[in-house]
Amino acid sequence: MYLSIAERVAAIEAARAVTPAGRLLIAGSGMEGTAETIALTRQMAAAGADIAIVVSPCYYKAAMTSAALERHYLMVADAVPIPVMLYNVPGFTGVDMGAEVAIRCAAHANICGIKDSSANVQKIGQIVEETRADFSVLTGSGGAFLGALAVGAAGTVAALANVAAAPLAEMQRLFLAGKLDAAAQLQRRLIPVNMLLTARLGIAGLKAALALQGLYGGPVRAPLLPLPEVEHANVRAVLQKAGLLP
Repeated sequence: MYLSIAERVAAIEAARAVTPAGRLLIAGSGMEGTAETIALTRQMAAAGADIAIVVSPCYYKAAMTSAALERHYLMVADAVPIPVMLYNVPGFTGVDMGAEVAIRCAAHANICGIKDSSANVQKIGQIVEETRADFSVLTGSGGAFLGALAVGAAGTVAALANVAAAPLAEMQRLFLAGKLDAAAQLQRRLIPVNMLLTARLGIAGLKAALALQGLYGGPVRAPLLPLPEVEHANVRAVLQKAGLLP
Protein backbone atom coordinates (compact mmCIF):
# COMPACT_ATOMS: atom_id res chain seq x y z
CA MET A 1 0.00 0.00 0.00
CA TYR A 2 3.02 2.30 0.36
CA LEU A 3 4.14 2.01 -3.25
CA SER A 4 3.50 4.89 -5.61
CA ILE A 5 1.33 4.27 -8.65
CA ALA A 6 4.42 4.25 -10.86
CA GLU A 7 6.10 1.69 -8.57
CA ARG A 8 3.02 -0.54 -8.54
CA VAL A 9 2.86 -0.57 -12.34
CA ALA A 10 6.62 -1.10 -12.65
CA ALA A 11 6.41 -4.08 -10.30
CA ILE A 12 3.84 -5.73 -12.56
CA GLU A 13 5.93 -5.02 -15.65
CA ALA A 14 8.93 -6.64 -13.98
CA ALA A 15 6.87 -9.63 -12.85
CA ARG A 16 5.39 -10.07 -16.31
CA ALA A 17 8.87 -10.33 -17.79
CA VAL A 18 9.72 -13.37 -15.63
CA THR A 19 6.32 -15.05 -15.18
CA PRO A 20 6.26 -18.43 -16.93
CA ALA A 21 3.72 -19.04 -19.65
CA GLY A 22 0.50 -20.45 -18.31
CA ARG A 23 0.83 -18.79 -14.89
CA LEU A 24 -1.59 -16.03 -13.99
CA LEU A 25 -0.23 -12.65 -12.94
CA ILE A 26 -2.56 -10.91 -10.48
CA ALA A 27 -2.13 -7.18 -9.85
CA GLY A 28 -3.49 -5.17 -6.96
CA SER A 29 -5.32 -2.17 -8.39
CA GLY A 30 -7.68 -1.10 -5.62
CA MET A 31 -7.97 2.62 -4.89
CA GLU A 32 -10.34 4.60 -2.70
CA GLY A 33 -12.27 6.01 -5.65
CA THR A 34 -14.05 4.00 -8.32
CA ALA A 35 -12.72 6.13 -11.20
CA GLU A 36 -9.17 5.87 -9.83
CA THR A 37 -9.54 2.09 -9.48
CA ILE A 38 -10.67 1.81 -13.08
CA ALA A 39 -7.75 3.93 -14.26
CA LEU A 40 -5.16 1.91 -12.34
CA THR A 41 -6.69 -1.40 -13.41
CA ARG A 42 -6.39 -0.35 -17.05
CA GLN A 43 -2.72 0.51 -16.42
CA MET A 44 -2.15 -2.88 -14.82
CA ALA A 45 -3.75 -4.59 -17.81
CA ALA A 46 -1.45 -2.66 -20.15
CA ALA A 47 1.52 -3.69 -17.98
CA GLY A 48 0.64 -7.36 -18.50
CA ALA A 49 -1.60 -8.32 -15.59
CA ASP A 50 -4.06 -11.15 -16.24
CA ILE A 51 -6.35 -10.38 -13.30
CA ALA A 52 -6.87 -7.34 -11.08
CA ILE A 53 -7.44 -7.88 -7.37
CA VAL A 54 -9.36 -4.92 -5.95
CA VAL A 55 -9.37 -4.23 -2.23
CA SER A 56 -12.51 -2.70 -0.77
CA PRO A 57 -12.51 1.10 -0.37
CA CYS A 58 -12.42 1.94 3.33
CA TYR A 59 -11.69 5.59 4.11
CA TYR A 60 -15.39 6.42 4.45
CA LYS A 61 -15.92 3.18 6.30
CA ALA A 62 -19.43 3.84 7.55
CA ALA A 63 -20.59 4.54 4.00
CA MET A 64 -19.21 1.30 2.60
CA THR A 65 -22.51 -0.54 2.76
CA SER A 66 -23.22 -3.69 0.80
CA ALA A 67 -24.94 -1.58 -1.86
CA ALA A 68 -21.98 0.80 -2.14
CA LEU A 69 -19.43 -2.03 -2.40
CA GLU A 70 -21.49 -3.89 -4.99
CA ARG A 71 -21.90 -0.78 -7.13
CA HIS A 72 -18.17 -0.06 -6.91
CA TYR A 73 -17.14 -3.53 -8.04
CA LEU A 74 -19.73 -3.73 -10.80
CA MET A 75 -18.66 -0.35 -12.19
CA VAL A 76 -15.03 -1.44 -12.19
CA ALA A 77 -15.83 -4.77 -13.82
CA ASP A 78 -17.85 -3.05 -16.54
CA ALA A 79 -15.02 -0.69 -17.43
CA VAL A 80 -11.81 -2.74 -17.45
CA PRO A 81 -10.33 -5.21 -19.97
CA ILE A 82 -9.22 -7.92 -17.52
CA PRO A 83 -11.16 -9.99 -14.95
CA VAL A 84 -11.64 -8.54 -11.48
CA MET A 85 -11.18 -10.35 -8.17
CA LEU A 86 -12.84 -9.00 -5.03
CA TYR A 87 -10.59 -8.53 -2.00
CA ASN A 88 -11.98 -8.50 1.52
CA VAL A 89 -9.43 -7.82 4.26
CA PRO A 90 -11.34 -6.40 7.25
CA GLY A 91 -8.34 -6.59 9.57
CA PHE A 92 -6.74 -3.77 7.58
CA THR A 93 -9.68 -1.92 6.06
CA GLY A 94 -12.19 -2.15 8.88
CA VAL A 95 -14.79 -3.03 6.24
CA ASP A 96 -16.02 -6.63 6.24
CA MET A 97 -17.69 -7.43 2.94
CA GLY A 98 -20.73 -9.61 3.46
CA ALA A 99 -21.12 -12.90 1.63
CA GLU A 100 -24.15 -11.46 -0.14
CA VAL A 101 -21.98 -8.87 -1.92
CA ALA A 102 -19.65 -11.53 -3.30
CA ILE A 103 -22.57 -13.72 -4.29
CA ARG A 104 -24.29 -10.95 -6.23
CA CYS A 105 -21.04 -9.74 -7.81
CA ALA A 106 -20.27 -13.28 -8.94
CA ALA A 107 -23.13 -13.01 -11.42
CA HIS A 108 -21.05 -10.48 -13.39
CA ALA A 109 -19.14 -12.18 -16.20
CA ASN A 110 -16.01 -10.10 -15.56
CA ILE A 111 -15.76 -10.80 -11.81
CA CYS A 112 -13.84 -14.03 -11.47
CA GLY A 113 -13.42 -14.62 -7.75
CA ILE A 114 -12.70 -13.34 -4.27
CA LYS A 115 -9.81 -13.33 -1.86
CA ASP A 116 -11.34 -13.27 1.61
CA SER A 117 -8.91 -12.61 4.47
CA SER A 118 -11.46 -12.59 7.27
CA ALA A 119 -10.59 -16.19 8.29
CA ASN A 120 -14.36 -16.74 8.40
CA VAL A 121 -14.69 -20.29 7.13
CA GLN A 122 -18.48 -20.15 7.36
CA LYS A 123 -18.55 -17.17 4.99
CA ILE A 124 -16.19 -18.89 2.56
CA GLY A 125 -18.42 -21.94 2.50
CA GLN A 126 -21.50 -19.84 1.88
CA ILE A 127 -19.86 -18.04 -1.04
CA VAL A 128 -18.68 -21.34 -2.56
CA GLU A 129 -22.16 -22.81 -2.22
CA GLU A 130 -24.00 -19.90 -3.80
CA THR A 131 -21.72 -18.87 -6.67
CA ARG A 132 -20.99 -20.37 -10.07
CA ALA A 133 -18.52 -23.24 -10.38
CA ASP A 134 -15.80 -21.14 -12.05
CA PHE A 135 -15.93 -18.36 -9.43
CA SER A 136 -12.64 -18.81 -7.55
CA VAL A 137 -12.97 -18.48 -3.79
CA LEU A 138 -9.58 -18.01 -2.12
CA THR A 139 -8.70 -17.48 1.50
CA GLY A 140 -6.12 -14.89 2.50
CA SER A 141 -5.52 -16.58 5.85
CA GLY A 142 -2.75 -19.15 5.96
CA GLY A 143 -3.87 -20.06 9.46
CA ALA A 144 -7.34 -21.02 8.24
CA PHE A 145 -6.29 -22.61 4.95
CA LEU A 146 -7.27 -26.18 5.74
CA GLY A 147 -10.66 -25.12 7.05
CA ALA A 148 -11.25 -23.09 3.90
CA LEU A 149 -10.29 -26.05 1.72
CA ALA A 150 -12.73 -28.22 3.65
CA VAL A 151 -15.65 -25.98 2.67
CA GLY A 152 -14.62 -25.70 -0.97
CA ALA A 153 -12.05 -22.91 -1.31
CA ALA A 154 -9.90 -23.21 -4.42
CA GLY A 155 -6.66 -22.09 -2.76
CA THR A 156 -4.99 -19.29 -0.87
CA VAL A 157 -3.19 -16.02 -1.46
CA ALA A 158 -1.65 -15.66 1.98
CA ALA A 159 0.96 -13.41 3.56
CA LEU A 160 2.22 -16.61 5.18
CA ALA A 161 3.18 -17.89 1.73
CA ASN A 162 6.08 -15.42 1.71
CA VAL A 163 7.86 -17.69 4.18
CA ALA A 164 5.94 -20.97 3.88
CA ALA A 165 4.84 -21.37 0.27
CA ALA A 166 6.00 -24.98 -0.02
CA PRO A 167 4.25 -26.20 3.16
CA LEU A 168 1.02 -24.48 2.14
CA ALA A 169 1.17 -26.12 -1.28
CA GLU A 170 1.89 -29.45 0.38
CA MET A 171 -1.10 -28.98 2.68
CA GLN A 172 -3.38 -28.55 -0.32
CA ARG A 173 -1.84 -31.59 -2.01
CA LEU A 174 -2.41 -33.70 1.11
CA PHE A 175 -5.98 -32.48 1.41
CA LEU A 176 -6.79 -33.30 -2.21
CA ALA A 177 -5.20 -36.74 -1.75
CA GLY A 178 -7.49 -37.41 1.21
CA LYS A 179 -4.62 -37.42 3.71
CA LEU A 180 -6.48 -35.24 6.18
CA ASP A 181 -4.51 -36.14 9.31
CA ALA A 182 -1.23 -35.16 7.66
CA ALA A 183 -2.77 -31.97 6.29
CA ALA A 184 -4.12 -31.08 9.73
CA GLN A 185 -0.73 -31.72 11.33
CA LEU A 186 0.88 -29.37 8.84
CA GLN A 187 -1.78 -26.72 9.42
CA ARG A 188 -1.24 -26.86 13.17
CA ARG A 189 2.52 -26.47 12.66
CA LEU A 190 2.02 -23.29 10.63
CA ILE A 191 -0.55 -21.60 12.90
CA PRO A 192 2.04 -20.14 15.35
CA VAL A 193 4.03 -18.73 12.43
CA ASN A 194 0.92 -17.12 11.00
CA MET A 195 -0.11 -15.71 14.37
CA LEU A 196 3.30 -14.16 15.03
CA LEU A 197 4.23 -12.86 11.59
CA THR A 198 0.91 -11.76 10.14
CA ALA A 199 -1.37 -11.17 13.12
CA ARG A 200 1.12 -9.61 15.55
CA LEU A 201 4.32 -8.39 13.88
CA GLY A 202 3.04 -7.66 10.37
CA ILE A 203 5.26 -6.43 7.55
CA ALA A 204 8.34 -5.92 9.71
CA GLY A 205 8.07 -9.46 11.02
CA LEU A 206 7.65 -10.94 7.56
CA LYS A 207 10.68 -9.06 6.28
CA ALA A 208 12.77 -10.26 9.21
CA ALA A 209 11.64 -13.84 8.55
CA LEU A 210 12.60 -13.59 4.89
CA ALA A 211 16.05 -12.36 5.86
CA LEU A 212 16.48 -15.33 8.21
CA GLN A 213 15.60 -17.63 5.32
CA GLY A 214 18.38 -16.09 3.24
CA LEU A 215 15.99 -14.05 1.09
CA TYR A 216 15.67 -10.30 0.75
CA GLY A 217 13.26 -8.72 3.19
CA GLY A 218 14.59 -5.19 3.18
CA PRO A 219 13.55 -2.24 5.32
CA VAL A 220 9.98 -1.22 5.99
CA ARG A 221 8.71 2.10 4.67
CA ALA A 222 7.68 4.90 6.98
CA PRO A 223 5.44 5.26 8.89
CA LEU A 224 5.99 1.57 9.68
CA LEU A 225 8.67 0.96 12.29
CA PRO A 226 11.50 -1.59 12.04
CA LEU A 227 11.09 -4.79 14.02
CA PRO A 228 12.25 -4.28 17.63
CA GLU A 229 15.49 -6.15 18.30
CA VAL A 230 13.87 -8.24 21.04
CA GLU A 231 11.43 -9.73 18.50
CA HIS A 232 14.11 -11.13 16.18
CA ALA A 233 14.76 -14.04 18.53
CA ASN A 234 11.04 -14.80 18.64
CA VAL A 235 10.86 -14.87 14.84
CA ARG A 236 13.83 -17.20 14.62
CA ALA A 237 12.43 -19.54 17.28
CA VAL A 238 9.02 -19.80 15.64
CA LEU A 239 10.51 -20.44 12.20
CA GLN A 240 12.86 -23.09 13.59
CA LYS A 241 10.05 -24.92 15.40
CA ALA A 242 8.00 -24.95 12.19
CA GLY A 243 10.92 -26.25 10.14
CA LEU A 244 11.08 -23.12 8.00
CA LEU A 245 14.76 -22.26 8.34
CA PRO A 246 17.44 -23.69 6.02
